[in-house]
Amino acid sequence: MTEDPFVAHRSLLFTVAYEMLGSAADAEDVLQESWLRWAEVDHAQVRDPRAYLVRAVTRQALNRLRSLARRREDYVGEWLPEPLLTSPDVAEDVELAESVSIAMLTVLETLAPVERAVFVLREVFDMPYGEIAEAVGKSGPAVRQIARRAREHVAARRPRMQVSRSEQQVVVDRFLAALRTGRLQDLMEVMAPDVVLVADGGGQAAAALVPVHGAEVVAALLARTGRSASETTAVWLNGAPGARIETDGRPAAVSLVVEDGLITRIYATANPRKLTRLDKLVDLAR
Repeated sequence: MTEDPFVAHRSLLFTVAYEMLGSAADAEDVLQESWLRWAEVDHAQVRDPRAYLVRAVTRQALNRLRSLARRREDYVGEWLPEPLLTSPDVAEDVELAESVSIAMLTVLETLAPVERAVFVLREVFDMPYGEIAEAVGKSGPAVRQIARRAREHVAARRPRMQVSRSEQQVVVDRFLAALRTGRLQDLMEVMAPDVVLVADGGGQAAAALVPVHGAEVVAALLARTGRSASETTAVWLNGAPGARIETDGRPAAVSLVVEDGLITRIYATANPRKLTRLDKLVDLAR
């Protein structure tokens, strides 16, 4: 018996939805809606099930993204993508790992919904412009223009430096060692002078409501966290080495951007609603 195409491509479809929405919970909802629609289709009439399903998921994700706009406007403090526990294997596909990184997903949040869909489908999944046009309801020439604008927008905002997995791991290990000591100087030595800390508590957990700038201020905040933390563990988050920190029974997921051996950005997610997948590996694919 041949496996249902939806089941066969589920990891890919989840990845498409997640990259468009930045939320695993919303991505799962999109997959459920897409599955229901797929069940009503005459599969014998579908020439390319993979392309068909990607288009269907894209349309559902676009609808969901537009409906989420108001909710995110009313969000308490900074909104960060939902972190996912991934295996080191995700990092083997460098382009996939970069596309699902918290840093990149944060940049994608600054795109309009259609721009985000076009960028993800073209730059990450290498879909032909014609298929993208059908998925987003635009003409081929319009999609090419949207793709160009989106590329320029992302290029201007994405982290400038890319480091190897081993380099990232070394810095994460140094960061965790410094965090465990709780010493200000140890933390400052692993961070760039202009480091930025972005925290997401969503009104559900203690977190800075605006980005925190500068090594001295960020280190002071982290030193207090390190001294009160009961557990600091290195984990793989969104295809890169990251950290899980537990304080008073409350977990937080920390992703780092590293440039020239120093941390330039820290993304700390403490909203418990976004941490429900930290105990189970998520399969990402393209």
